[in-house]
Amino acid sequence: MRIVAEHLSYTYNAKSPFSATALRDVSLTIEEGEFFGIIGHTGSGKSTFVQHLNGLIRTPSSLKRKKKRKAGEQETTLTVGEYDLTNKKTNFRALRRHVGMVFQYPEYQLFAETVKADVAFGLKNFADKKLTEEEIDEAVRAALEVVGLDFEEIKDASPFELSGGQKRRVAIAGVIVTRPEVLILDEPAAGLDPLGKREVMELLHRLHKDWCKTVIIVSHDMDEISENCTRAAVFEEGQVRYVLPPAQLFEKSDELIEMGLDVPLTAKLVKLLRERGVEIACDFTTEGFLQAVLAYYRERKGAAQ
Repeated sequence: MRIVAEHLSYTYNAKSPFSATALRDVSLTIEEGEFFGIIGHTGSGKSTFVQHLNGLIRTPSSLKRKKKRKAGEQETTLTVGEYDLTNKKTNFRALRRHVGMVFQYPEYQLFAETVKADVAFGLKNFADKKLTEEEIDEAVRAALEVVGLDFEEIKDASPFELSGGQKRRVAIAGVIVTRPEVLILDEPAAGLDPLGKREVMELLHRLHKDWCKTVIIVSHDMDEISENCTRAAVFEEGQVRYVLPPAQLFEKSDELIEMGLDVPLTAKLVKLLRERGVEIACDFTTEGFLQAVLAYYRERKGAAQ
């Protein structure tokens, strides 16, 4: 499902003294099959944007779009695959079956008495027809197993008695059980130690390969973005400043730092080496940086010999 947003704006509490503009004329395309990153400091509009993608926040209706055209303003469009999110007649229930959303700290959203009931909730809610118990078991089993949990061991357990890592996996299983084509995650590794972060990102790559065609992560962790994403969009004050592959984006480390953002450790090291007269070209992944440093060392060693 290709995602296309053009001239998308949004204001919270519009026409009130407490109005706050979150998005300003955002145009952004995310291609099917990408592992896409969205970054920006708090209040930049990144979370507001992704909540538009499954209709949690509604875009202007087609009626308002006509008024905009008459007023000479740019027309807002937002499509996710075949779904036009500016059309009030769009089947948003069907859309949410295809676009899964995992919020920050999703384990806090667990609520059912058993793991099976929690994971099955979204499946039942978005199904086109009434499902048999066998169909529910099969779907829940598949979702739990793909996130690394044993269905038979865990299905009757209370989700509140699980470890923190297990809770997060159950919460993700509850979103992917409908087999969404697009999976959106807000700070998927928030609050985890380095091992936990690595395990979550490995899980997301497995899901991207075998389960969800497109994965979108909202993150403030630039190392996550550089190591995992095909492209990334930088949001600032409700606008998209850059949309680039990490290898090109983190060449702009000075600009990103001026925007109040961090950069990956590899970008900091490349800059430090450059200041000392050592030019290293890499894609800003850890492996890419190490390979570039080794290549530079071998070249210098060969020249010395």
